Amino acid sequence: MASYGGSSTASGSRTNGMAIASLVCGIVGLFILNIILGPLAIVFGALARRQAGGRNGAGMAKAGIILGVVDVVLWILFVSLAASNGGFSWYVGG
Repeated sequence: MASYGGSSTASGSRTNGMAIASLVCGIVGLFILNIILGPLAIVFGALARRQAGGRNGAGMAKAGIILGVVDVVLWILFVSLAASNGGFSWYVGG
C-alpha cells in the first residue's frame, strides 16, 4: 500500500512548545491578567531561546519576550495611573 501524505512530524522541524507558550502568554496578557502572563511570557521565551538556539521557534520566543515586557510595562502604567487618580472606585446602582 502506497503512502501519499506524510505527517508533519516526519519532516523533523517542529516548533518549540515553550516558544508557542511564550507567544500565547504575551498576546493574551495584552488583554487580561498582564501581571501574571507577562512574566510567564518572559520566562517561557528565555527558556525557549536557550533550547532552540537559532532555529525552530527562536523568533516566536523573541516575540513572546517582547510582548511579556510590554505586558509588565502596561501593568505598571495602569497601577501608576490608578494611584495618581486616588485608586479605582466601582459605582453600582442608579
